[in-house]
Amino acid sequence: MRKLILALGAAALMAGAAWAASADGVVKEFNKDTRVITLEDGKTYTVPADVALPADLAAGMKVSITVADDDATKVTAVMTSAM
Repeated sequence: MRKLILALGAAALMAGAAWAASADGVVKEFNKDTRVITLEDGKTYTVPADVALPADLAAGMKVSITVADDDATKVTAVMTSAM
């Protein structure tokens, strides 16, 4: 029974990851005070205080912003990547 519960829990976690979407782009502007990221395509994302931001986040960097599928305004992760 314990193995079944663990297996179902693991499956639920993996299914949760499937419910996330991401936006990739280049940072046009980043306001540290309001935690708002504006991409070059004009989209803006407000990052909640409980979501970690890369320490070196700045304009011109390529980022991947993960948002909840059911709420595209809810940022769940921000990662930088090489251009």
